[in-house]
Amino acid sequence: MTKRILKHLQTKVFTGILVVLPLGITFLVLKFVFNTLDSILGPLMPQISIHLLNHQFLLPGLGIVGFFLLLYLFGLVTSNVLGHKLVGLGDRIFKTIPVVKNIYTSSKQLTDAFSATRKGAFRQAVFVEFPLENNFALGFITNELLDLSHQEKVAVFVPTAFVPPMGFLLFLPKERILPSNLTIEEAIKAIMSLGIVTPSSLSVPLSRPLHESDVRKNPIETLKEIKYLNPKSEGGS
Repeated sequence: MTKRILKHLQTKVFTGILVVLPLGITFLVLKFVFNTLDSILGPLMPQISIHLLNHQFLLPGLGIVGFFLLLYLFGLVTSNVLGHKLVGLGDRIFKTIPVVKNIYTSSKQLTDAFSATRKGAFRQAVFVEFPLENNFALGFITNELLDLSHQEKVAVFVPTAFVPPMGFLLFLPKERILPSNLTIEEAIKAIMSLGIVTPSSLSVPLSRPLHESDVRKNPIETLKEIKYLNPKSEGGS
């Protein structure tokens, strides 16, 4: 009887921990970000006080407002020609500083992967057979090019880590690529969560076509040009 009660308590307590833990981590992270930004930018913002129950209180969170205003100004400035040149200048300066250049380059490559307007953006998340036949890996199309025999190849990056960027760069014909129908963000979440954060079912069959007729049924393998979610011109330009 006692063992049954202890087992029941252990099970319920463990279940409660699984429920509370992500909430607690989320709260602690948001609290840390809020306090850090508010302590840095708060003194630079005008102080606004409110009167409540015959007491005067300073309105908290103005540092967060200042942070978003700062982000907006950065976006506004960098969207014009002069701001773009200033960003390029700062980019070159950071890349010449030892130690700093490694951190800056890695983080910039990661953010560029989410941007469809950047040169280094991932175009589309796809499945490729790697490293063995009938074993599929999730990767990202990064470029299209021609080999020496003028055969079209697609550059697919299969990551093993994002910071710093590590993985395998494969050059494959288009017929060896299966579209995943996942967004770039969904694919990165799936990889970084070790497959835990993934859709309950995939919208594409992970199997090789056995006959040529099966290949014709798959539109991605018969198109002359892959329709990318993040389009850009060939050659990485």
